[in-house]
Amino acid sequence: MKLISGLAPLLVLTTLFPFPAVAGSDPVEKEIAAIVDRISLPEIPDRTYDITRFGAVGDGREDARPAIMAAIGEAAADGGGRVVLPRGTWLSEGPVHLRSKIELHLAEGAVLLFGPDPADYLPVVLTRWEGTEVMTYSPLIYARDVEDVAITGPGKIDGNAESAFHGWWEFQEDDMQALRTMGVDGTPREKRIFGEGTHLRPPALQVFGGRRILLEGYTIENSPFWVNHLVYCDEVTVRRLQVDSHRFNNDGVDLDSCRYALVEHNHFRTGDDSVVVKSGRDRDGREVGRPSEYIVVRHNDMGGEDGIALGSEMSGDIRHVYFTDNVLRKGISAIRFKANLDRGGVVEHILVRNMKVESFEKHLIWFQLNYPGLLGGGHPSTYRDLVFENITAEKAGTFFEAHAPDGAPLLDVTLRNISIEEVDQPLVLEHVEGLRFENVRIGQQVINAELDWN
Repeated sequence: MKLISGLAPLLVLTTLFPFPAVAGSDPVEKEIAAIVDRISLPEIPDRTYDITRFGAVGDGREDARPAIMAAIGEAAADGGGRVVLPRGTWLSEGPVHLRSKIELHLAEGAVLLFGPDPADYLPVVLTRWEGTEVMTYSPLIYARDVEDVAITGPGKIDGNAESAFHGWWEFQEDDMQALRTMGVDGTPREKRIFGEGTHLRPPALQVFGGRRILLEGYTIENSPFWVNHLVYCDEVTVRRLQVDSHRFNNDGVDLDSCRYALVEHNHFRTGDDSVVVKSGRDRDGREVGRPSEYIVVRHNDMGGEDGIALGSEMSGDIRHVYFTDNVLRKGISAIRFKANLDRGGVVEHILVRNMKVESFEKHLIWFQLNYPGLLGGGHPSTYRDLVFENITAEKAGTFFEAHAPDGAPLLDVTLRNISIEEVDQPLVLEHVEGLRFENVRIGQQVINAELDWN
């Protein structure tokens, strides 16, 4: 059953009742502070390795990758340090692989430009591609099983507008479905090899297994796929980035099975979601079993297809996530949470608050728990205990839309102190239990009510 138009039916079908005063923010602030205090920055020795000392030329034509990798190698052999790219355009014909206790620093006026030929990003490395582990093309910047790694600005990382990777979106379908099937079938990951002749685009940056990771200050553009992808990382700080990348699937930051992460003071203009929290896909994600938890996303300026998102890869669980004091500009859907009957997993204890939203074409809040899947069911997901509060919005196509499967409803969602000036359709509901409205204003109508809709 769906509610597809108007507010009058809602007021007939629900019971109005008084609510207690809204609690102060101190308990929430303490929870956020406890998470942030748990996150340490990388510990990197105070030594500098300028890539020009290793023969790099910053003319954008000569391959600087050998010099960059030589600088990283010497720094690692010495116990760590800062590898500096000074002003200039530094062409890297292939990936930059980082090691523990290394800071890659892009100075003012430095551009790290990646070469356009996919063949340079082989041999394959172990990554996670849309929630499934795979051996495939290296991310442009990649680190695996590291501690104390930083990538800092104020320079630029450029995935190259001329990269052949950008055209692979049209050819990826067969490989994407083959990989998902391998994940569902339990094919050993060392046999999931997608190298030459396949078309899974790599992210611009991926840390696959890490502790104390800092991404700070740089500008990044022209990513082939997801932009900043953190997988199996603990103690992550992402701050003051300028993400301006508008190609297919260009999420700004993907926190994928990460614990204790802070994303703050970033500027996102993306071709897909700005900030996404994930934890693996279907059987592969459930068997890995690493949740994303204890995450704070605050003081960001976001604009893209979607603003913030959870899922759809959330099979390893997501919990204790705080989105607070962010601004969402324009796009398709401001807040989008996704799952399907193949995923399994539990998403719970999520808070979205103190948010200003401008104009989004389709949705202010969208729960798409019937997202397309491969298997057709058997592993329903659970979304429960979510609070949205202190949000002002100018305009959206739909205020709140939720689709959940029969037998696995969306549970216990509170909407508190929310005001939206203009909306085409207030509510679309399918299998929702415990939907609570506290001082919600849609246009000129105020709702205080509790609703089950099955």
